[in-house]
Formats: sequence, structure tokens, C-alpha cells
Amino acid sequence: MSNLTKLEFVALDITGKNYLSWVLDAEIHLNANGLGDTIKAENKASSQEKAKAMIFLRHHLHEGLKMEYLTIKDPLVLWNNLKERYDHQKTVILPKARYEWMHLRLQDFKSVSEYNSAIFRISSQLKLCGEKVTDEDMLEKTFSTFHVSNVLLQQQYREKGFKKYSELISCLLVAEQNNELLMKNHESRPTGSTPFPKANVVVNGPTRGRGRGHGRARGRRIDRGRGRGHNRGGSNSYSKRTKNDENRKRKTSGSNNHSEDSCYRCGGNGHWSRTCRTPKHLVDLYQESLKNKSKGNGKMPRVETNFVDEEGDLIMATWMSLIWILLISLLILMERLIT
Repeated sequence: MSNLTKLEFVALDITGKNYLSWVLDAEIHLNANGLGDTIKAENKASSQEKAKAMIFLRHHLHEGLKMEYLTIKDPLVLWNNLKERYDHQKTVILPKARYEWMHLRLQDFKSVSEYNSAIFRISSQLKLCGEKVTDEDMLEKTFSTFHVSNVLLQQQYREKGFKKYSELISCLLVAEQNNELLMKNHESRPTGSTPFPKANVVVNGPTRGRGRGHGRARGRRIDRGRGRGHNRGGSNSYSKRTKNDENRKRKTSGSNNHSEDSCYRCGGNGHWSRTCRTPKHLVDLYQESLKNKSKGNGKMPRVETNFVDEEGDLIMATWMSLIWILLISLLILMERLIT
């Protein structure tokens, strides 16, 4: 009896609801300490052994029970008094355990482990109450309560000829784990679907031909459809290429603006003659001024006319054109007078 301050098992409750399990634990611990004969009839245990057994039993009693049996010093007397007081628990637990055993079904549980725990709990209660539960009873209970959809599986397990319930439950647990693994694999990617693309694939730019870019790539591990560049960093090469394209567009647009010919119909810039929308009377004035210029061989300023969709801007442009034409006419007259 090394340490009496620490309980070896749960103390007996004053209601006696845990009496059956308490009796079993008490017998095991007394036998382990060599005090098992102290609770048997007509024992020849010494007074020292009886004292040790009495201390152990009282240590595992409810405080109220200790006060009720304070005067008892013989462990056998205490044991018999507790048995007379709480032995009726068998008559209470046994009908309930029989009812649970009768309605126990494998198909009512979500997992095999839950069913296994329930069948062992009920069978233990039946055994404590004096009922005999064998492996054959447990096997038949399991086989007869399979789900209707698993009739073929139940027949296959019967044909294996299990002799122990532990062998059957081991096979069921392994099958359950394999089924869960199959379901997880199916849910991760359903049948017929393709795997998700790699997250690190970067398209560096437009490709041509058979998915090859302009540059020569380093190494042979190249994804099909991916452009090849001299730089290893896909994003950096792509940003540099886009900047070069923008600069090239700006240069070409600027050169086009400077090299674009003026409209020979009205003399304006920024459009072609086939898209010219200058009013006809202004075009006639401009053509007349060109004829006069060719006759006088004099220098004339370029007349620029720009078409504007809004009405106010169109009127302003018309007046400006008229002013230019008047100035040109005056210049022509002055040249004629001088010559």
C-alpha cells in the first residue's frame, strides 16, 4: 500500500450507479496487493492484512458512505454490507442491457469503430450481470445487422468462416479505411476530369509556329505553347518586350505623322483626300489659289483647314479660311503690281 492519497480507480458513488464496475476494480487491486482473501468467507487473513484491506476499501468510498460505515473494521463485513445495499443494480442494469443488445444494429452506426465500442460496452454489462456472451453471439449479431445494400458483402464475410469476433471486426475496419481513401481520391478529382494546370506556368508573349518563340531557350525543359526568351525570368522579359513594343509604336506613329502627305484637295494636314470633308466652296477657293500661284510663280503660305464636327468650330474654321484666302488674294495682287 504505497500511496493512499491517490485513487487507484473511481470511488463508489453513494447512489451505487457504478457499483458493478467498482466491485470488479476492487477485487483486482486487492488480489494484486495480496489481500484478496480478506473479502472471502472463512478467511484466515491476519489482522494486519485486514487493516490494510479496510484502509484501501474506505479510501475508495464516497465521503457519505465512509460516515455510514464508520464503525466497521472488518473488510469482509463492509464488503457484504455494500453487496446487500447495491447488488440490486444488476436487476436494473440487466433489462436495459438486454434491450440494447436486442436493438443493436451495425447499420445504425456511422463507422465500424462506433459499433465495436457499443457492442463491447453492452456485452460487458451483460457479463457483469451474469449473462454469457460468446464470440458466436457477437458474430451473428454483426452478420444479421448489415445494411440491405451490403447483402453480398455479408455473405462473403460469412463464407470466410470467422471463429472470433476480433477477426471480423479487424477486416471491417480495414475495409472501412480503404473505402474512405477511395472516396477522398474520387472527390479530389472526379472521374473523367483532367488535373489542374500548373500554377507556375507563365506565358511570356505571343508565339508562332509550333509554340516556339523568337529567342533560343536555355535548357530543354520547355512547356509547349510557352514563348522562349534569353532571360530566365518570364515576367521580366515580358515587361521589357512590352516596353520595346510601345517605344516602337511611338516612333512609327511619329514618323507617320511627319511623313504623311497633306490633302491635295483642301491643303490641310492630318487626313487624306479620300476622307476630306472640307466644304466645296473652300475647296474651290483653295484650288483657285493654287492656279493663281502657278501663274504668278510666287511663294504662298500653306493653307491648313481641319474639319470639325461641331457646328461652332465649323463656322470658325470657315471664317479663318476666308481670311486666309483674302490675304492670299492680296498677296497675289501685290505681286502682279510689282511685276
